[in-house]
Amino acid sequence: MTETLTALPASVREVFQTVVARNPHEPEFQQAVHEVLVSIAPVLDEHPQFVDGGILERIVEPERQIMFRVPWVDDAGRLQVNRGYRVQFSSVLGPYKGGLRFHPSVNLSIVKFLGFEQIFKNALTGQGIGGAKGGSDFDPHGRSDAEVMRFCQSFMSELYRHLGEHTDVPAGDIGVGAREIGYLFGQYRKITNRHESGMFTGKGVQWGGAEVRTEATGYGAVFFAEEMLRIHRRSLEGLRVSVSGSGNVAIYAIDKAWQLGATPVTASDSSGYVVDDDGIDVALLRQVKEQERARISEYAARRPNARFVDGARPWEVPVDVAIPSATQNELDESDARALIDNGVRAVAEGANMPSTPGAVAALQGAGVLFGPGKAANAGGVATSALEMSQNASRQRWSFSDSERKLRSIMKDVHDAAFEAADRYGHGGDYVVGANSAGFERVAHAMLAQGVI
Repeated sequence: MTETLTALPASVREVFQTVVARNPHEPEFQQAVHEVLVSIAPVLDEHPQFVDGGILERIVEPERQIMFRVPWVDDAGRLQVNRGYRVQFSSVLGPYKGGLRFHPSVNLSIVKFLGFEQIFKNALTGQGIGGAKGGSDFDPHGRSDAEVMRFCQSFMSELYRHLGEHTDVPAGDIGVGAREIGYLFGQYRKITNRHESGMFTGKGVQWGGAEVRTEATGYGAVFFAEEMLRIHRRSLEGLRVSVSGSGNVAIYAIDKAWQLGATPVTASDSSGYVVDDDGIDVALLRQVKEQERARISEYAARRPNARFVDGARPWEVPVDVAIPSATQNELDESDARALIDNGVRAVAEGANMPSTPGAVAALQGAGVLFGPGKAANAGGVATSALEMSQNASRQRWSFSDSERKLRSIMKDVHDAAFEAADRYGHGGDYVVGANSAGFERVAHAMLAQGVI
């Protein structure tokens, strides 16, 4: 704790001490707050009105925290009880926006860290949306469709009263895909007697969803990596790429890397990773993980030149670009050193805070281009905002139109972070740039709207 405080500029130290005192058992939330506070001291020096207006004291405290019981009955007739969460962090730029995560690891600390990150990520997109996050410690893996439906209906029976297209618009996240979103939206529609297609994003295309929404986070992370390389007159063409995870983000990061001329060679799940020097076969990966819901080792069993590495992470594989896309704190300092030793040029975070502070420091210290999650994985929420716009105007955009808009937004996100880093004397530091640019937009809006 002493080392953590020492690393903070004096202007933000007291605020962080208060966060720790109020949230003593929430390490992920503390980590997320620390990462922002340590970056924005130059912004506070240039804008003393942010300090005088109590922006920091307000922005680290959620506007609303909701925690509730979720009872449901499994296929054997046994009563199960899970815990549900929704943390509505900031609505100063627009309605709360952020995904729902269903995973056994979900707790209040994780939901708050994700919601806090979402404030600045959403601000960076320029789409007029606030920050929130939610979820449950329910694990949909291995559950029948009927069990998942009953859980989702119980979950939404409480959460619905806090949602609405002008209030809070959830989406999916880990463990919440098209199946779960369909059940959640159906229950919301039944309870409220309103078909508010704009109050949930990530919906099926045939009933209000947007093209490219499924692909957006993975595509966006690759677009961001492409922009970082372009600044240095490089491209993805011919580069080897390592991706962790095997969900939507990972699958579509792999897919887009292929399309841009790179060779993605890894994928992973909680059991280990596969390396395929011929390049990951996207169709086979989708069959194994989405259709069969099998372990990643099954991919290697069906792919002659692929091998499975049990209980390990893919960062020991020599690559030019790494895209961590699984979960928080999956890439630690030793992983970063392995990537550096093997010549990695760029890291773009496809997940939320997948790199530990030690890993970030090591990568930046070695001159590796590093795109933090709140910038590099903003493609998902950006496309969610596009889905909201389509729903509000009852329009439909084609896949190519939606992808073109996504690519433009990711370029804008990159440029905003790059320019802010340069403006505040930290040229090339996308962590400082993303935090500063997002914080500025939120802080100005908070000052304009008074003490609320």
